[in-house]
Amino acid sequence: MVKHVILWQLKDELTEEEKKAAKADIKAGLEGLAGQIPGLVTIKVITEGLDSSNADLMLDSLFEDEASLKGYAVHPAHVTVATGVVRPKVKNRVCMDYEE
Repeated sequence: MVKHVILWQLKDELTEEEKKAAKADIKAGLEGLAGQIPGLVTIKVITEGLDSSNADLMLDSLFEDEASLKGYAVHPAHVTVATGVVRPKVKNRVCMDYEE
């Protein structure tokens, strides 16, 4: 199994209301990919971290193998969410993939 974890920071110019909406849209978009992408086992977006956090959102996903993760990256459903929902709202992305 391969774990795919991403942390994002939202753009500074977004108001608190816009950030709240962006978090909800990103969560719905990414979690909506469940069942659509071969090899995607689980996908969850965390939108409410503790005050000690310096990231606004976290993606926690699990894939059957590295090939499935690579397929996810280019899958049209994922690309649509990434380019249309996520990237326009974020200023910074950090990713870590590892075998479980």
